[in-house]
Amino acid sequence: MALYHPPLAGRKGLRLDFNENTAGCSPRVLEKLRNLDAELLAKYPERGPVETAVADFLGIKPSELLLTNGVDEAIHLICETFIEPGDEALIVVPTYSMYRIYAMAAGATLVSAPLGAGFQFSAESVLQSITKRTRVIAIANPNNPTGTEASTEDLLAIALSAPEAAVLIDEAYFEFNGETMLRAWEKAPNIFVARTFSKAYGLAGLRIGALAGSPEQVSAVKRVASPYNVNAVALACLPEAVADQSYIERYVEEILEARVRLERSLEATGVQFWPSRANFVLMRAGTSSAEAARFVELMRRRGILVRDRSADPGCEGCVRITLGPREHADRLLGALQEAFEELGMAQGASRS
Repeated sequence: MALYHPPLAGRKGLRLDFNENTAGCSPRVLEKLRNLDAELLAKYPERGPVETAVADFLGIKPSELLLTNGVDEAIHLICETFIEPGDEALIVVPTYSMYRIYAMAAGATLVSAPLGAGFQFSAESVLQSITKRTRVIAIANPNNPTGTEASTEDLLAIALSAPEAAVLIDEAYFEFNGETMLRAWEKAPNIFVARTFSKAYGLAGLRIGALAGSPEQVSAVKRVASPYNVNAVALACLPEAVADQSYIERYVEEILEARVRLERSLEATGVQFWPSRANFVLMRAGTSSAEAARFVELMRRRGILVRDRSADPGCEGCVRITLGPREHADRLLGALQEAFEELGMAQGASRS
């Protein structure tokens, strides 16, 4: 099993490489952090009250929610709950690496269903890959690293076609897309929905996510979860982050504006990209991993970090660029213009 080793070391510059919130969390979260006391840190954390508050925010029952140590733990728990050695786990590729890692660690045989032309989601590809041994199906919606989305109709059809499998819909980028499968388990009880507070909410360092599903299925997952899986600092801060929706709305508005600006710039420059529904855009920097690596280095020299995705299936020569608010978008577009000119890729990127 290949090691997933994200390039976290030496990240000096504008962080447009890991799809993080580049402006930071709500000021209300920072104020909460300043007022934490020693007693909170000395006690084991109590997850229940915050779960109830988050469930109310999401419009679901507390029994339909489990807070997790990031979405990564949600993926891990799904695999540990539903996979036995020899079972199959189905993923759509290219996609987030941890689906593969956790499924294989649980003993699953991995089955990959490729995206269609233009990295569009192919329900047919997934449906044709389902077998009697399929026990977990993981789908990121919108997908990472492509930014493309699957329709709610296709996702429901897949879940109904695989009633013996847990179908995890990872909505890590929900805030930038707006489409959700929450409560879809009322039609297909094998559906789970994962959410994160690492992206739009700017809490990646606190490691907190949420897994939602039918009460019966969530109860099954809780049996393999630690009662202390989410740390006390994250639990103290999350209600403040969720309460400050005006902050989230302003941030998301600027990210969507930046997404339009970047896509228009790439289109004007003649650089291939894939229209995104997330807070990032995947573009082609060349036809080889060497060309992508050179582009990444040129951007780094200009103080901009972007992510080489050449190792992903079908993505050789591609680079993923995270979007930031207006000031960061301005810096990005200026650096892109210079990099494109140095590489001779085009006449230069528009700053509009």
